[in-house]
Amino acid sequence: MRKIKLGNGGPEVSAMGLGCMGMSISYGTPNDEESIATIHRALDLGVNLIVTSDAYGGGVNEALVGKALKGKRSQALIATKFGNLSLAGRGGGAGSAPALTGGHPDYVPQACDKSLKMLGVDVIDIYGLHRVDPQVPIEDTVGAMKRLVEQGKVRYLQLSEAGPDTLRRACRVHPIVALETEYSLWSRDVENAILPACRELGITFMPYAPLGRGFLTATMKSLDALIPSDRRRDHPRFLAENIGKNSALLKPLEEIASARKATPAQIALAWVLAQGAGIVPIPGTKRRTYVEQNCAALDIQLSADEVKRLSDAFPLNVTAGTRYPEKQLGGLGI
Repeated sequence: MRKIKLGNGGPEVSAMGLGCMGMSISYGTPNDEESIATIHRALDLGVNLIVTSDAYGGGVNEALVGKALKGKRSQALIATKFGNLSLAGRGGGAGSAPALTGGHPDYVPQACDKSLKMLGVDVIDIYGLHRVDPQVPIEDTVGAMKRLVEQGKVRYLQLSEAGPDTLRRACRVHPIVALETEYSLWSRDVENAILPACRELGITFMPYAPLGRGFLTATMKSLDALIPSDRRRDHPRFLAENIGKNSALLKPLEEIASARKATPAQIALAWVLAQGAGIVPIPGTKRRTYVEQNCAALDIQLSADEVKRLSDAFPLNVTAGTRYPEKQLGGLGI
């Protein structure tokens, strides 16, 4: 597995990570046994970047990751996050006053201690702010995160869904090694300002949902592909009035995949990887077969013509529907 240095002075990570959210919430039915086997298979393939958050099932996913890494801790770099209280379904931290928001300096150490316990580890390799708190200056939140590094509870810091100015201000307080934000063929907003800011600041960009929450696998062309409890049914891009329009975009992706004897997912990942240095995708899956396929995408080198064809087929803002429901759009890119 090819390795990439995370940010300026960060650890070496595999050129592709593993997102673990879908193992516990949102997509399909959880299967802990297969999910743990998937994490183990990822480690066997050389994937060392294992990504979770305290918001994924209120710590349930962290506990699953911790269980999977028991006896294998030295093989993995654990990246977890805090501060997305709306996804976690709570208005404040455990044991805290409800008035404490996700980025409040007093909440940061509480969240970290809880994550350490759920993961069953002594130190978190990469600790991130899941969503920037509009009520708290980023300097205050990152200052509290910096103290965790000084205390030896955390090794490196990252942000998620932060805008360029926020990144610059955060870096003045403490080095930020990575930014985790959505990026794929059908979500290209970051290309205008956020990706350039990461390169300017020496921050590695970690695209989550690089397969468009599964849509770019070309297996979800109607709502019938999703079970009734699947959270994607609430996402505008999967709504009945949008999913047909979006499916029409897939033809070039499928044609290139067929010509290369690859899957559409592998071609979609290869396109992300072709967008320049300093990008480490973190596709999520809970199945061994898919983690194997995703890792194999690292061996696909798209031609300039193929990259252009895909880029032209998925221009900025072509996708029907916003990438999150309206109530979740606030705070993105601030």
